[in-house]
Amino acid sequence: MPGVKKLYRSKKNKILGGVCGGLGEYFNVDPTIVRLLWIIFTVLSFAAGLIIYLLAWIIIPEKSRK
Repeated sequence: MPGVKKLYRSKKNKILGGVCGGLGEYFNVDPTIVRLLWIIFTVLSFAAGLIIYLLAWIIIPEKSRK
């Protein structure tokens, strides 16, 4: 189906696993903002953000190069 956006881990905006880069590309925002928000969430949630990041790293597929 054309026009359907899919969430992938980024290969070009990757620091650790590409999850925040992929979210930034999906929502069309700067991945640095996503990373900062993720860090704030992780600190405020007593490391729940870290567990969610690891699960997202496992579940979200990496974008293939075409």
